[in-house]
Amino acid sequence: MNTIGLVAFALVGSAKAIREEFDLFGIAVVGLAMAFAGGTTRDLLVNRVPLALQSPIEIGLGLCGVGLAIALSAVLRAPETHPITLVADAIGLAAFATTGAIVATGASLPAVGVVAVATINAAGGGAVADVLLDRSPFILFEDFYASCAVLGGSAYWVATSAGAAGPAAAAACAIVTVGTRLAAVTFGWSLPTMQRLGLRRT
Repeated sequence: MNTIGLVAFALVGSAKAIREEFDLFGIAVVGLAMAFAGGTTRDLLVNRVPLALQSPIEIGLGLCGVGLAIALSAVLRAPETHPITLVADAIGLAAFATTGAIVATGASLPAVGVVAVATINAAGGGAVADVLLDRSPFILFEDFYASCAVLGGSAYWVATSAGAAGPAAAAACAIVTVGTRLAAVTFGWSLPTMQRLGLRRT
């Protein structure tokens, strides 16, 4: 799951940097930041050395995602909005939410910890990438994105609490996360704002 997430998120982050006309170094930095920032935060929260600092393979996987983004940009007009990128993003979100939930459970965190670490692992990289792109993290004000990781992490905890084996709980987390994210993209789901609810005057 971690491997899938690294490649997918590096691809998505790099595609965003390409759209903003970053140079090759900037593209790599944003792509790797999106791939590793969430997992690094996850590891620090459970008091272990980040995997990105332990294995060159991790960096290699991230660079593969960067390379894929560059290749796609050479043949597609808008790779960041292409279905391939959107599906890769959903898969990366699900993969990292599942990885975060597994790590949090292994660290004996309670339910709130499992859901929080799953969400941070899944959405943290995207937030850091947006900061590097000089814009507010989109997970805070638009789209149904981090909420998918919350639902996935919750599904993992419910499954393990019900006695499901690790692989079954991981599958539940991944299916819920990727399913809700793809549904959100397809149907344009988003969380309501205060203005849309009519609770704040404009």
